[in-house]
Amino acid sequence: MLQTIENIDTVNAELEARFARHLSVNSRLNRQLVSFQANKKQPGYRWFKYKEGFSEALVHYLLDHLRIESGLILDPFAGSGTTLFAARERGINTFGIELLPVGYEVIEVRKLTLEQNVESLRQAIDRWLSTRPYQQSKAKSFPHLRITSGAFPDETQCQLEQYLAAVETETQPYARLLRFAAMCVLEEISYTRKDGQYLRWDYRSERRQGSRPFDKGTILSFETAIQAKLEEIYADLQPNRMFDLFSSVSATGEVTVEQASCLNVLPTLDAQSFDGLITSPPYCNRYDYTRTYALELALLGVDEPSIRQLRQAMLSCTVENREKTELNTHFSDHVFQRASTAFEGQYQLQTILNYLEEQKQLKNLNNPGIPRMIKNYFFEMALVIFESARLLKPNAPLVMVNDNVRYGGAAIPVDLILSDFAEQAGFDVEAIWVLPTGKGNSSQQMGLHGREELRKSIYIWRR
Repeated sequence: MLQTIENIDTVNAELEARFARHLSVNSRLNRQLVSFQANKKQPGYRWFKYKEGFSEALVHYLLDHLRIESGLILDPFAGSGTTLFAARERGINTFGIELLPVGYEVIEVRKLTLEQNVESLRQAIDRWLSTRPYQQSKAKSFPHLRITSGAFPDETQCQLEQYLAAVETETQPYARLLRFAAMCVLEEISYTRKDGQYLRWDYRSERRQGSRPFDKGTILSFETAIQAKLEEIYADLQPNRMFDLFSSVSATGEVTVEQASCLNVLPTLDAQSFDGLITSPPYCNRYDYTRTYALELALLGVDEPSIRQLRQAMLSCTVENREKTELNTHFSDHVFQRASTAFEGQYQLQTILNYLEEQKQLKNLNNPGIPRMIKNYFFEMALVIFESARLLKPNAPLVMVNDNVRYGGAAIPVDLILSDFAEQAGFDVEAIWVLPTGKGNSSQQMGLHGREELRKSIYIWRR
């Protein structure tokens, strides 16, 4: 007997009833707070638009609510480092793990500006603003990937290549900061715009994408964009400019970050060594960061083979991810077996997976890789949750920001399924905060399922 949407709705309702006492709408939360939007004007945070992240204000709200004033905070999906730097302001030490070279570079450059002599960095930027040494430099070829070829107008690419060549004549740390400034403007000066699962190309480029031409609007010249970015960084590099909200704190915290997959790093960390965990993992939404951030990855020297390896190493959230067959070698037998049992026994999830597999066989899914992606996503998240339970001290909180999703018409309650895993890992579900405004269907599902909203949630689990 084939599964139906009605079957899925029924089993989801059973799970929602089980967690009903924990679900509550938090009117203080909004989409701006639980996204990058609130960071767009914040000194330091505004340098690079990492739109998958959440806001500094949200981290402060969470730390206040949880009354965390000291200790060591873990973020296994550190992104551009919002959790790390917001906690640092308050004198809290942090340890982050970030696989994507783009996020890691943002964090490292932010650390650089906090640890180096600020005046010397400002002098270097001021020199580049006033003398513009790149205008006389010989160009160095931009290391395009296949999917970024033709991304810039010819004159823009020439100026960018001159700039990058001139950067190499500088000593560290100035070279890294100046290269970072160029990384921050790549989208503004290109024919592309980040659009979730891929790069959208402007009609003025040589690429044609879809049946309807896309008009990006104004495409800045390199000169305009880089001057504005350098001026912005220069303005923010002042004592107490970037981090003055908690000026009464006697000492700032220490930020440590490791560039790797948390699936590899978490099992190597000491048990009960963290006082809290605040994170937002990649959502199960098919977004491929190796494509949307392809220009930045190219600038950082990531080549084609490395892109493929990076995509596979990331948490499974794209249809191109294959099963990570080596996971059992990273995790202890105890953690791996408990996570496997929780995953295989999660009735609602298995019902949804069966339904999607049936829809795949009936050719009703727009991509046959969707069932595999969802299966791998939840199994890998189960491993992260069980390992996090080992790492947190007694009574320490775990906070996770995530979205529910829908595929083949079936709503997938990510918040409740992961909370079920958390209970089996030894966590108490303290709260599942729901944003007042949910998330509508994708354009692909709008025609069939209308504007029915899905929950956007923040979970608080206590060890």
